[in-house]
Amino acid sequence: MNRSYPIYTEKTDCRDCYKCVRRCPVKAIKIENGRAAVIPERCIACGICVHTCPAGAKKVRNDLVRAKSLLKRNRRVVASLAPSFAGAWPEVESTSMAGALKQLGFHAVSETALGAESVTLALSESLRHARPGLHISTACPVVVDHIRKYQPEFTANLTPMLSPMQSHARMLKQHYGGDCAVVFFGPCIAKKCECDDVEGFTDIALTFRDLAQWLEDEQVDPSLAPAHEFEPANAAHGALYPVAGGMNRTLEDYKLHNVQLIATSGMDAVFQTLENLDPSTLPEPVFLEALACPGGCIGGPQTNRKQPILSGELAVRRRAHAHPPGTLPAKAVAHRFAPAPQYLDVQDEPLIREALRRVGKHKAEDELNCGGCGYETCRTFAQALLTQKAEPDMCLSHLRKLAQKKANALLRCMPSGVVIVDDTLHIVECNENFARTAGADTLLGYTAKPGLEGADLRKILAFADLFEQVNRTGREFRTDTLREEDRLLNVTIFPIETGKTVGGIILDVTQTENRRELIAQKAREVIDKNMATVQDIACKLGEHMADTEILLRSIADDYADSTTDKTNV
Repeated sequence: MNRSYPIYTEKTDCRDCYKCVRRCPVKAIKIENGRAAVIPERCIACGICVHTCPAGAKKVRNDLVRAKSLLKRNRRVVASLAPSFAGAWPEVESTSMAGALKQLGFHAVSETALGAESVTLALSESLRHARPGLHISTACPVVVDHIRKYQPEFTANLTPMLSPMQSHARMLKQHYGGDCAVVFFGPCIAKKCECDDVEGFTDIALTFRDLAQWLEDEQVDPSLAPAHEFEPANAAHGALYPVAGGMNRTLEDYKLHNVQLIATSGMDAVFQTLENLDPSTLPEPVFLEALACPGGCIGGPQTNRKQPILSGELAVRRRAHAHPPGTLPAKAVAHRFAPAPQYLDVQDEPLIREALRRVGKHKAEDELNCGGCGYETCRTFAQALLTQKAEPDMCLSHLRKLAQKKANALLRCMPSGVVIVDDTLHIVECNENFARTAGADTLLGYTAKPGLEGADLRKILAFADLFEQVNRTGREFRTDTLREEDRLLNVTIFPIETGKTVGGIILDVTQTENRRELIAQKAREVIDKNMATVQDIACKLGEHMADTEILLRSIADDYADSTTDKTNV
């Protein structure tokens, strides 16, 4: 079936926090360009990543449009409602919920619990004559896929029948005709996978959140909907299937005295129950009711609302005992499951060691196994690197070391002295130029302990109180010429984290300032000499101009007298 996988990542929303990798019980998520992507063949659709993603980037495939279109195209569409609805809508009467679904346009509304009762009947017949060994329930598709993919040695121990959802769908198609369509509603994402993988029974699987959205779109309030009975009959103890141990409770009615009935819920508990178990050592038949969600289906990943598991279980239990049994259910759908193992991909030791070296893990002591990358150990992270499901930047200790190396390189290369102190004025980090600027004793201490971590700044700098002032006020201090004895310092002190950390940049500018004063003095001397020269030149020019003026006037006067004498003759 050509459909996208039910769980996917909205990459634009992914914040590369790796929380989904950390919480995924089977590590079915790979990191590409800093973004998390689900690996369908490894995924068991437990929905933990959807629930834990802080950015809401993990999405569930929306099949609501398909369901609405189906109702428009087919006049006989039957709703199969999982019995856990009693915990999701505890304030709504079951007949009112059925009435609300009728208002959405469904031809009939039926309880999936009827399918659960058919599974119970088939199980009771099978277990009554069962041989000693392990028999695992197949009502939960997450558990089934987990066993097939990650504990495949137990695949043969899965009871050979499909889930109550599929048994109920076949029952409805037999009752209403093969051309009717069945839409399932429940709290489980994995039911979408089951619906995609096994065709011919359930046509579309929706979640309770889908149902809540549909009711809101159509402005249908289930608590006010007219009452309507479930068809073709009410369920009885099958309605207990959503709670941990509920399936076993229905089997108890068949008095299977030769069978031990065991229940477990939560993926960790399921894994631990089966780990290192050899079914051939069991002296009697053991039926294991295994549910992936803690507390059972009432704690499913797509329930309508978050509420205490106890409240949901009480609501389911009250409803299960409130209705008398209906007609005898049809037989369950027989099915044999095949293993689909998903092993850790790389076991080659030289390749693993090389991958570890890529993230700075050169020896065993470097393997912190901190889990920051999302993997439990550095070795499993290295295996993920080799299969391109992870990226080196996911290793937080590696990133921290790289950042520290870059910061240290910058500190070493800076011509100024740099120091960082905490709120008690004890040094967090400094470079060699700071130690050199602080004096010979400090430089000697730096040689013995690079960075001077923990040293008291007040014993090193006379103006350490300025750091305390900046730390208290949060305002930067800057001066070009702070005089300390016979030196001039260019000092900048700034808050890094007000009240906690302060940084300082210090540069000895004594020689520069002295050179500047010498240049200024020589410049002033040159200017003075130039002024004297200019004044002397101006003086001489003035005298010369005066002599020239007298001479010219004399010549002019002589010329005027000569012209007058000629005229008179």
